[in-house]
This record gives sequence, structure tokens and C-alpha cells, in this order.
Amino acid sequence: MNWLGAIRVRFDSEHGARDRLGPRWLFLRALGGIYFSAFFPLVFQIRGLIGPQGILPADEYLRAVADSLGYSRGLWFAPTLLWISSGPHMLTALCWIGMAASLLLVLNLWPRGMLAICFVCFLSFVSAAQDFSGYQSDGMLLEAGFIALFFAPAGFRPGLGRASPPSRASLFLLQWEWFRIYFESGVAKIAGGDPEWRHFTAMDEYYQNGPLPTWIGWYVQHLPHWFHASTVFATLALELVLVWMLFLPRPWRIVCFLIVTPWELGVIFTANYTFLNYLVLTLGFLLLDDGFLLRVLPQQWKRLLVTGEESASSTSASRPAPESSSDPERSGQSQTSGRFRRIFHTAKLSLTVIVLGWIFYATMAQLMWMFSIQVPTAPVAALEPFRIANRYGLFGIMTRGRNEIEFQGSEDGKTWVPYSFRYKPQDLSTPPGIYAPYQPRFDWNLWFASLGSWQDYPIVTRTEVRLLTNDSDVLNLYANNPFPNGPPRAVRAVIWQYWFTTMSERHSQGVWWRRQFLGLYAPTIERASDGTMHVVEGPTADPRE
Repeated sequence: MNWLGAIRVRFDSEHGARDRLGPRWLFLRALGGIYFSAFFPLVFQIRGLIGPQGILPADEYLRAVADSLGYSRGLWFAPTLLWISSGPHMLTALCWIGMAASLLLVLNLWPRGMLAICFVCFLSFVSAAQDFSGYQSDGMLLEAGFIALFFAPAGFRPGLGRASPPSRASLFLLQWEWFRIYFESGVAKIAGGDPEWRHFTAMDEYYQNGPLPTWIGWYVQHLPHWFHASTVFATLALELVLVWMLFLPRPWRIVCFLIVTPWELGVIFTANYTFLNYLVLTLGFLLLDDGFLLRVLPQQWKRLLVTGEESASSTSASRPAPESSSDPERSGQSQTSGRFRRIFHTAKLSLTVIVLGWIFYATMAQLMWMFSIQVPTAPVAALEPFRIANRYGLFGIMTRGRNEIEFQGSEDGKTWVPYSFRYKPQDLSTPPGIYAPYQPRFDWNLWFASLGSWQDYPIVTRTEVRLLTNDSDVLNLYANNPFPNGPPRAVRAVIWQYWFTTMSERHSQGVWWRRQFLGLYAPTIERASDGTMHVVEGPTADPRE
């Protein structure tokens, strides 16, 4: 029965890690904030992205899934509440319910329940958002949010949750996710074959070419090459070597935390990667323990930890032994109740072992595949729709050059007026901002589209069609509507190449960017007087290599 005892120690909260209550409390509060940062932008964007009149309507997608797979298989392939309804009110409700639950999680009110609601709402969006949810950050949040269901304390107002300490298995899987985000990204950089990592030039234009640069990144970009080369070395060293400190004794883990935390802060300030780096930073809290927090936290927080420990210990010591009862009826009821609790506890423990074991297998299998070690794929494929066991690989191939797609409308086919973006680089004199953890998914996706061909990114031509009808939901994705009195007659998508200006150009001309016109990215579409739409000109820009 030793194996049964080992399972209880690792998976049962009763044998949990009682020295990780403080880090768990901090992690869950931060996770609530990250969930909020994921839902909040959707309030303003979701209807334009996947609404009935949006760019990629969710109802069209779900109908296609049902036609292709059937309804029952489609539910597993796309697990979303939007099967019930994908109208504007349902989409908006999904965001507001998710925001409310995330705020209650921050306030530590019924954390397990709030985590479940956040997970279901966010998964419902991700499963129906198609191209607007193909980001590694979405998978990271869903994986962490799901495992946190087993990590969080029970109860409506659990405080530090001393009555249900975190199970060691759930703690490990969250640490394991943190480790894989770094290590798998490091492996991807080596295995991807990009010479820029081997030649230590990967960071030379990194700050300019990312999805949404920041003004701090503009200044860092102008530092000498030796600085960028040293950050390449530091990146590879951190991702491939330093993260192994997770598996070393406590002092090494603390040193690792003190290294990776300022590193993540540097990434946050120099690039807008939505909530990704906030989540990685938050997962890093789990490298710590209560002993470390007692050394560094303010005095009132220390008192909370210490008093909580004394209170828990005194309560346990002073708890009276159950009185024996001579009443046979009461004794029988007590035995029945105790038997039911044991059955329920065993069932819950068994389910926990199966689910967390499955996640570990799926994540380990994907790590092994990176080294060409083949293991059965069926358990991995079964979890794929839920995005709770992912493979990561950030910046395996570096982006060379920065292209920007711009939509323009015209009333006569000769004079073209651009639609202004809210966040993407466009106006040369506007400094790049710091928006993360806010995620403008439309702007973000256009950066990916600029790396390929319009045939691979239907969002471009679909956006052109929506602009030709002055669709209000899609127009809300822009800073303004240059055709407020009626839709334009024609819309086109052009592409520019952008560069950061030099320091001298910045001081003399007051501009942050310079750009060069490359041509038409996608077909130009015109609306006839009868409302029909047709292509009037094909793309002229050379395909990006």
C-alpha cells in the first residue's frame, strides 16, 4: 500500500505543501488580475471580432464545425458556451461575467468557483475566436487557470486557506508550466535553425519588429550591438540552463526567482506581449515559500502569516475529541455519514490523480517530441481542444523587418483615406505606447498577417467587406471612422515597411518612425450601386520571403 500513500502525499490537499500558503495567495490574486486583463479588452472588441456582423462570426464557424464533425463531436472540438447562442448579448455577457468572476477571485471570494467561471468563459471565447485566439498566451492562461482549480483553497472566504493547503501535484504542475515556457522556448530557438540566434544578432532589431513596440524599446534598440549580443546570450542561458534551478534545493529556487523577475519586468517595459509576461512573472511566485515571504513582506503581512500559523496550530490542539454516543440511531447515522465522506473523498482524489496525471503526460509527451522521442499521441490530441496541456516555443524564428498593413477607403477610387488604428504603428510622429496587459487582438493579428500572404489571412478581405458597409462593430476596432456620412465606394489594404528613426532624426524631425510604401497587400474591393461587391485591382506587393 506504499503506492497509495505516495499518491495521497502528492495529490491530496490534506498532505499538501503547508509552507506555500503565502505564494499561493499572491499567485491566485495575480491570476485573477490577469484573467481580468484578458476579459476587459474583449468588452470593446468581441462583437467586431466574432459577433454576427464581425470579421469572423462565431455562428458561421460553429455551423461549419457542426456540418463537418456533427454536433456531438463538434462540442468536444469546440468546447464553448456559444453553441447556446453567439449573438451580441451572449458575447457581451461572457465578457462581463468573466470580469466579475476575476474580480471576485482577486478579492479571494470562493476562489475555486471563480476560477471555474473564468476558465469556462475564457475557453468559450478562445474555442470560437478562430484566428483571433491562436496565441500561445491564451493557452498559457487556460493551462494555469485549469490547474489552479486543484491548487486553490476550498471555501467561500478561505483567507490563506490553511484548512486546505495546496496539493503538491498541482503546485508542481504550475511550476512545470513555468519551466516549460522557458525551456521549450530555448529549445525552439536552437532547433528552429534561425542563424540569428547562433550569430548573436537576434536582438539587433527585436524591439522594432515585434507586434506592438514600446517607446522604451525604441531607446533600447539604439544601444550598441554588444548589448544586444549579450541579451541573446542571457536569453539562451536563462531558458536552457538557469530554469533548471527549479529542481534544485530551496536557496537555488530563490536565486532563480531573483534573476527571472527583473528579466520579465524588462520584457514587459520594452514590448507589448499582452498578459503573457505578467503570467510568467506570476508563475514565478511559486518558486518561493512562506519562509522567504516572512523575511521580505511588510510587518502587517508578516503578522498575518505568523498569527495564522499559531491560530491553526492552537485550533488543531484544542479541538475536542468527538463524544461517544450510546444512541444506536445517532451512531448509525454518524457511520453512514462518515462512509459517504470517505467515498466522496476517494472519488475526488481519484479524479484529481487522473486529470493531473493526464496533463503531465500530455505536456511531457510534447516536450519529448521536441527531441524526436515518439510516444502515443492519442491522450495529447484528446486534450487539445481545451488548451490545458500545451507546447510552447517563443521566438524560435525571429522576424526580419517590420511590415504594416493599412486599410484605406475612397469615394472616387483616386483619393484614398486611411483608417486610423488605435494601437498599431501608423502615424510617424506618435510614440509607440505601453499597452500590455491590454490586448488589441485585431491590431495584433494584422501584424501576423503582414508576415504572410492575404490568402492565408482571411481577416484582411473580410475586414474590407465590413468597412464597405460601415459596420459599427468593426469600426469600433479603429480609432475613428473617416467616412461618417456613409460607407466608402472602395476599400483597399496596402502594406508599408516601417523602421525606427535614428536618434538624430528623432531630435530633428520629431518622428519615431519612417516608412516606405510597398504596394497593395490584398485585392481592392469596390461596392456597386446595387450593393454588390467585386474586386477591381489585385495585390501588387511582392510576397514576403
